[in-house]
Amino acid sequence: MNEVVGRDDLLLVTLDTLRYDVAQELAEQGRIPRLARHLPGGRWERRHAPGSFTYASHQAMFAGFLPTPAAPGPHPRLFAARFAGSETTAGDTYVFDTPDLVSGLAAAGYRTVCIGGVGFFNRQGPLGSVLPGFFQESHWEPEFGVASPTSFASQVDRAAEIVAGLPREQRLFLFVNVPSLHQPNWFHLPGATREAGDSRATHAAALEYVDRHIGRLFAAAASRRRCFAIVCSDHGTAYGDDGYTGHRLGHEAVWTVPYAHFFLEPPARAAALPAPPETAV
Repeated sequence: MNEVVGRDDLLLVTLDTLRYDVAQELAEQGRIPRLARHLPGGRWERRHAPGSFTYASHQAMFAGFLPTPAAPGPHPRLFAARFAGSETTAGDTYVFDTPDLVSGLAAAGYRTVCIGGVGFFNRQGPLGSVLPGFFQESHWEPEFGVASPTSFASQVDRAAEIVAGLPREQRLFLFVNVPSLHQPNWFHLPGATREAGDSRATHAAALEYVDRHIGRLFAAAASRRRCFAIVCSDHGTAYGDDGYTGHRLGHEAVWTVPYAHFFLEPPARAAALPAPPETAV
């Protein structure tokens, strides 16, 4: 990461509330081709969330504690605040001298931009202003929120506008919190009703909706230079698993999340690379 930071743009996408098992099933079934083409081996990495709900998990991630590989560690981190005795700070870790990664990247010359989704990013009160307050620039509108069936498409439109308006030499750290998986998500599945409510099936349909638009986000993020992208969930959620519903609880469906990081190449370089294998739809 010491080679990446300062050279490439950075993109962090949190697919808020996405379950690992649903994400992996859809990748294996060819139902999220735009995401799957970037996943190493076409599969998500299984990780443990740093928190069981949005606020806690993002506070940790913005401090450099991304979801941890679900295997015995220690696991060196990509980013870390300078902290005596850290067992997960390694030679390749990008170490910052500020309290959080966002301000650390700003100190390194990045423009830091947040496009919020769920209520913890809506700036409609003190609590909803904490997380977007880390960034030099933050955006939230009702069209980006959990109740909007077109939330992610609207967020991508805004992201494209932001990238297009930046000076070419300006490095960018773009963060997008995607609310589509969060409840309510019933409206993403044809035939589902508000009365029947959300389910594992509507959760999956919401991920398919996200996949239909995420290619535009990736294209915008890599339109100026190579971009290092991290796409993950902040926590999962339960749909009746062992009697549990929702999150902010200690169930496997909540703690286990999908994760991937990869490079997005700019158009000129991407055109020169071999085409990826076709993914069945």
